[in-house]
Amino acid sequence: MTASVDLLTDAFARVRESVHDVLRGLSDGDVDVRVDDDANSIGWLVWHLTRIQDDHLADVAGTDQVWQTGGWHQAFGLSYPVDATGYGHRSAEVGAFQGITARQLADYYDAVHQHTLTYLADIRDADLDRVVDTRWNPPVTLGVRLISVIADDLQHVGQAALIRGILRRRS
Repeated sequence: MTASVDLLTDAFARVRESVHDVLRGLSDGDVDVRVDDDANSIGWLVWHLTRIQDDHLADVAGTDQVWQTGGWHQAFGLSYPVDATGYGHRSAEVGAFQGITARQLADYYDAVHQHTLTYLADIRDADLDRVVDTRWNPPVTLGVRLISVIADDLQHVGQAALIRGILRRRS
């Protein structure tokens, strides 16, 4: 490993720790609570951040998504298409995210995290300059994509932590 990869590995470990912190001790009902009719739930937020990490890492690694190969799509039994990540979901679609436990969410995140670590173990600093997406100007490099995933994950787990805090204050 190299210094850059070590930093990325540490950042993804912090995401994992934050995901577990926000899910720890939640009841199944807590996972589904929306603080208003159009708000995201903790469950949806954690599912979404995990789906984005799974989708984006599989894309840059040239592998299948854990969501599909690990049987998570079937296990969750959501009404979403198999390739859904939550990006662009409207309120009704967020509201359809029901009945998934905190344990299921943590286990799915852990499977994606392990896939992420396996991928990171095989890259070097020079790989971070590889262009992975030419749809943007400038084109997106592997390093930028990985930082983007980390930033997105931390933003969404922070939102989930805020909701957790609101739920704790209400009880």
